[in-house]
Amino acid sequence: MKIFNNPSRESWNEIVKRPQLALDFLDSGVRNIINRVKVSGDRALRELTLQFDKAEIKSIEVDASELNNATRSLPAALKQAIEVAADNIRKFHATQKRQDVQVETMPGVVCWRKAVPINRIGIYIPGGSAPLFSTVLMLGIPAKLAGCSEIILCTPPDKEGNINPAILFAAQLVGVTKIFRVGGAQAIAAMAYGTESIPNVYKIFGPGNQYVTKAKQLVTEDGLAIDMPAGPSEVLVFADETANPSFIAADLLSQAEHGEDSQVVLVLSNEIILSAIQKEIDKQLNDLPRKAIAEKSLFNSRVAIFNDSTSAIEFINAYAPEHLIVMVKDADSIIDKVINAGSVFIGNYSPEAVGDYASGTNHTLPTNGFAKAYAGVSLDSFLKYITYQKISEEGIKNIGPIVEQMAEAEELLGHKKAITVRLQTLN
Repeated sequence: MKIFNNPSRESWNEIVKRPQLALDFLDSGVRNIINRVKVSGDRALRELTLQFDKAEIKSIEVDASELNNATRSLPAALKQAIEVAADNIRKFHATQKRQDVQVETMPGVVCWRKAVPINRIGIYIPGGSAPLFSTVLMLGIPAKLAGCSEIILCTPPDKEGNINPAILFAAQLVGVTKIFRVGGAQAIAAMAYGTESIPNVYKIFGPGNQYVTKAKQLVTEDGLAIDMPAGPSEVLVFADETANPSFIAADLLSQAEHGEDSQVVLVLSNEIILSAIQKEIDKQLNDLPRKAIAEKSLFNSRVAIFNDSTSAIEFINAYAPEHLIVMVKDADSIIDKVINAGSVFIGNYSPEAVGDYASGTNHTLPTNGFAKAYAGVSLDSFLKYITYQKISEEGIKNIGPIVEQMAEAEELLGHKKAITVRLQTLN
């Protein structure tokens, strides 16, 4: 991890940069994949799955027998854990439902807004080195609560062409409609444009590597909606001498093991516990099965030390982390100053891993600084809102002259005429 001691504000833009693949190669490579899927459909999906996942797949869609086998094969304790997590996520997202409210803006003019579910949505679930069945819960549950009638799921198979049984169990539990064994940029293309097997959807959700993220961004050029430009995972831990070094190390490594392009950032108010944290990282790293991945992630990571909390908070807002863990003595008073973050974890006993799985909040969050303008996935993400207005005879008499004046001033006389003919009829 690179250490920056009281870095100048001029250097912050460089420090907060995330690791990136060569953008020219990334863009052209993903465009090629998308075009192959658009032209060749299922055939391209089979070829690309063999190329990238080393799996030869016959049936692209998962059938009922595979779902039943997955349910039987999972340990009872894991199924119970998934069900408890699902219940917490359902409780939290159910509170986000809104009532339709009618407003009479002036006598005879009534306006309101109504939530309507997006009919067909697609969810992408990373399933390669780390099968993220928890993401099935995070996306499938609010989609079902919102009333989406079709929920399409794509996830990459293993080398034998199988899907992780926990992903299949979670998909059944939350009411996913169809499941397909396709991953990567090709899965995004399939959900965006449709193939012989996979129907096109209206909005795509789900995290992924930089190829998946780039594919999501590219399909928006054709008008498809996506949840957000979420890419490789990241965490920022803000700590002082009251924090437990072993907790900090564990939280940093829990993100570093996501992928080589993940990033962890440590912001400290002094150097008192830095050495202890570094020792804990070295100690805990040796116990990780994904040690090699975490080591490469740590290479792209940062430590920033500030003498005053104001600068530290401003740096955190400049970084705009996907996950922010605050482990300082006055955490409750500091969090209100955080304006750019995907999700915040307060205190020594609020590890980010809890939010990843089971506390109830959603773990599909903006990365790469997009927390400055985007929020994480919520119930609203699966809804669209239609506005309505109903104007009575009294209402058109009250508001009509106002609109006539404004339309005439904009030299849109057809707009004015639409009002005038009604007023003349009433008079």
